[in-house]
Amino acid sequence: MTPPITLQQLGWDDGFADDFEQFEYLGMQPARVIIAHNNYFTLLDGEREWLATPAGRLRLNAKRISSLPVVGDWVAMKPRKGEEDRATVHAVLPRRTKFSRRSPERPADEQVISANIDTALIVSDLVTDFNVRRLERYLALAHESGAKPVVLLTKLDLSEDVEEMLEELAPVARDAPVHVISNVTGEGVDLVRQYLGPGQTAVLLGSSGVGKSTLINSLMGRERMNTAETRDDGRGRHTTTHRELVILENGGMIIDNPGMRELGLWDSNAGIRDSFNDIAALAAKCRFSDCSHQSEPGCAVKQAVEEGTLDEERFDNFHKLISERASLDTAREMQARLEKTPGRPQPNRSSRPTMRKKKKS
Repeated sequence: MTPPITLQQLGWDDGFADDFEQFEYLGMQPARVIIAHNNYFTLLDGEREWLATPAGRLRLNAKRISSLPVVGDWVAMKPRKGEEDRATVHAVLPRRTKFSRRSPERPADEQVISANIDTALIVSDLVTDFNVRRLERYLALAHESGAKPVVLLTKLDLSEDVEEMLEELAPVARDAPVHVISNVTGEGVDLVRQYLGPGQTAVLLGSSGVGKSTLINSLMGRERMNTAETRDDGRGRHTTTHRELVILENGGMIIDNPGMRELGLWDSNAGIRDSFNDIAALAAKCRFSDCSHQSEPGCAVKQAVEEGTLDEERFDNFHKLISERASLDTAREMQARLEKTPGRPQPNRSSRPTMRKKKKS
């Protein structure tokens, strides 16, 4: 059970209060989602926790599953009469920032991972997980969300090539701070605390086994999250099975995430632009304004690759993300046309699948 705190310590402010005003007159109260499962949520209103489910109207009006509550959301809820610690969520307040990816199950749909985040802590270990191209993608996701990206490289105590890796990462991280830490020795962990002040929310992003849950335990000074021993080959073991907002003793908040195997960007224009602003600056010098940077004459981007001033793998990754965005745009257009087809039944994507009754034999 989470100890009582104020709404302000949970990140509540005048802006959220203005958004909530319309629901206050209906006898509802604000709360923040700290755990989200498929059909129910754990909410915290400052004083107590509630186990809640979405109202039928909210579920019915949700055109996409992305409209339903996720960890970090502020919601308007109402306690259920006669049911202790049970509540119903009637609305989700507007999100200031959100982490989204292309749904692995429905390519034309958005999957929101978490909401109202101030800082994205992108975690990679220096031993078995370090991959510049993957970090590039995570940085694009962070820029896309509106949160501040920060890169954390873990397992400092096991690595001997730190300087070389930092040099390789520098052109990719660009303005994003990079910190090297060890959850074993505690070195560098205090640097993470600067992003976790009272009322501030951070989210941990990264592969399974890189030490995200262990980092939370290090920040809290106790075993709050389940962890597992590192394997003999240096790889971590997956332990996190759901997303959860954890409140630290200083009032900061951090969201732990299961490792994501698929990381398809969603609304990626801003994320790609900000993560690859060096390529955007080169593209402005191309002879043609609609240059695809493939075979057109006078392409400043291809010239930079040929001259070695732009890393070829970075350019390839950039082009891959651009291609993914084009594929997503096509999938969205096809889905929109299907939904406008007269007489075509419109599935409620947020509803539970109906179970057919078995026929009696």
